[in-house]
Amino acid sequence: MNSVAKAAFAALLLLLAAPAAAQAPAPASPAVNPQGPVPYETLRRPTRPAVRAMPRPAAARPAATEAPAVSGLTAIAPAAPLAASGARLAPGQALPPAELEAYVDGVVKDAMDREHIAGVTVAVIQDGQVVLKKGYGFASLSPARKVNPDTTLFRVGSISKTFTWIALMKEVEADRIRLNQPINLYLPEQLQVRDQGFHTPIRVRNLLDHSGGFEDRALGQLFEKNPSRERPLAAYLRQERPRRVHAPGSISSYSNYGAALAGQAVSYVAGKPFERLIEEEILLPLQMNHTTFREARPTEAGLPAPMPEALQDDLSEGYRWTPTGYAARPYEYIGHIAPAGSASSTAGDMARYMQMLLNRGSLDGSVIYGPRAARAFNTPLRRTKPGINGWPHGFATYDLPGGHTGFGHSGGTLSFLSNMVVAPDLKLGVFISTNTETGGDLAARLPARIVAQFYAPPLPFPRKGVPALVDSRDAYQGYYLGTRRAYRGLESFVGKVINGVSVSVTDDGRLVTSGGMGAAARSWVPEGDPMSGRFISTTGAERLNFDVQDGKAVSFNRAEGASTFERTGFWNRPANLLILSGLTALAAAGTLGGVLLRNRREFRETGIQSQASLIQNIQAALWLTSMVLFLVWVSKTNDLANVMYGWPGPTLVIASACAFVAALMTAGTLLIVPAVWRGGRRVDSWTQARKAGFTFTVLLYTAFSVVLGLWGALAPWGG
Repeated sequence: MNSVAKAAFAALLLLLAAPAAAQAPAPASPAVNPQGPVPYETLRRPTRPAVRAMPRPAAARPAATEAPAVSGLTAIAPAAPLAASGARLAPGQALPPAELEAYVDGVVKDAMDREHIAGVTVAVIQDGQVVLKKGYGFASLSPARKVNPDTTLFRVGSISKTFTWIALMKEVEADRIRLNQPINLYLPEQLQVRDQGFHTPIRVRNLLDHSGGFEDRALGQLFEKNPSRERPLAAYLRQERPRRVHAPGSISSYSNYGAALAGQAVSYVAGKPFERLIEEEILLPLQMNHTTFREARPTEAGLPAPMPEALQDDLSEGYRWTPTGYAARPYEYIGHIAPAGSASSTAGDMARYMQMLLNRGSLDGSVIYGPRAARAFNTPLRRTKPGINGWPHGFATYDLPGGHTGFGHSGGTLSFLSNMVVAPDLKLGVFISTNTETGGDLAARLPARIVAQFYAPPLPFPRKGVPALVDSRDAYQGYYLGTRRAYRGLESFVGKVINGVSVSVTDDGRLVTSGGMGAAARSWVPEGDPMSGRFISTTGAERLNFDVQDGKAVSFNRAEGASTFERTGFWNRPANLLILSGLTALAAAGTLGGVLLRNRREFRETGIQSQASLIQNIQAALWLTSMVLFLVWVSKTNDLANVMYGWPGPTLVIASACAFVAALMTAGTLLIVPAVWRGGRRVDSWTQARKAGFTFTVLLYTAFSVVLGLWGALAPWGG
């Protein structure tokens, strides 16, 4: 599969994305220090309600006592001395608003021009003040409507999950849910997780750290473009149960289904629909009146109430860049999996949300969660090596430039790419959302770039290789397959094609990773002993950690902790599948070509030989048809919506069906190989070379069939 198609599939599997570890360039040369904090704009309280939910008693909250602020959230001392490390500002110094705005303007506008991004919304807060809140570009091109940071709603994707985790931890604080109990205790019977051969139950904590052990499926079910296909959350959870493929707690592998299941559990325990629960417990108390989990669709029985019309008028459209310009995307319906990703919000509302997070759960006298949850959101559930996200009760952790740390979440839909990072030691929060599918890099990197520009010393990049690593190259080199994928069917086939990473070591002592979710090649150098398994990027602060056992790496984790990449065998490598496919295509073409070129006297053959020849000719036609159809399907994958909404589609199904029939016929040809060699007493026109060619082709088809079966490509009955 070509690189464009792989990148397209990669973006699909990153929908409702897991947190992305941002990497920033070296900061610019020092500038004059600010004389003191100058607020860009104080937080405003929106006046119009975002929802029309009927008021009901809210779930019990912990006592509304004021929790201590993170790192003592007090006024920042003006004109503090520069950090001894060489950073422009020390952690206690305020961001200079004018310089911040100029810097963000440059970064955002450059990315918008280079990456063709239609609209961006940004909020930066620090120490209880909005330092920057700004919209860039357009929320709609026809009719033209500019992005307004206070009113334009962007889809925030998996940032929605942070609201779900807060709602869940509120129930934990109220002792209605316990983290170490099986999740089935908090679900109606028809939605309870089946054992599927695993004796250990999935516990609540396993959903928070994505260690439930589910496969991850997305194609054809995660998004809908037709509102008539929307279904209730409970129906989705019942109809789209993923397979359990790992023991609970064994590894972290990002799961949208797990987050949706957690949202359903909270709804079930609280006794109210999820959307109304979030409104009453989080959005209305925070006066986030331009934020909603409801969607822009007609009212329909059995579904949550739609988004209020006043908010629908302020929605940003999503866009895709094409050779002829921006193409508007259809509205993406995600309500059937709302807890995992259906929220829409503004930069202004997200500024209030980040302030609440930095203030340990309270804002303007409203207590959203108490000290226990505040500690939890800063306490990783998983024990990981430095630099690897340990999932502090659903949130993600980030290593930021200058030795600073943060927590938050990123998110993505087909068109909207977003990121939210709060850094308690800097009393800083950054939110960004883009409305074009090319905005992922900007969204992922902006928070870290701001920290690098103002709070990190200049670093020499790139880091140099470590010659000692060359002696250990055999311990790391190989091919690793990510666990965040489907494990059966055609989606499994696609996942294996794009979800692997090749690891190599250069002669100057750098570890290079290439492939994997459309990522470009990256270079890394060891931190300490080359056999420790710890690596840091040559151009940033992002880290990798390998699990080395008996002198051999068996797996590794990236900084975002969303997938474990496991060392895999020869036949799980796409390059080898491509070679085998090429040989099969050549053999099939040779078989059909032989029919035209063969001398008439060669048709004096035995009945068995005649049948064998006919079967192999049919197989050849089926294999070639399958490959041609697959290439046709690949050519359409540059538009992600075609794959997501049309999965698997008739082209891919027919391609798989042709391959499936050809593979079945291989069993028959294997049985008649001995008879082909025996021939007949009087009639046997097959030469030894033709018999050898027939046998080689049978064995090649057999190998190809087995590999395709293992990859999940021979499953036309299900995606």
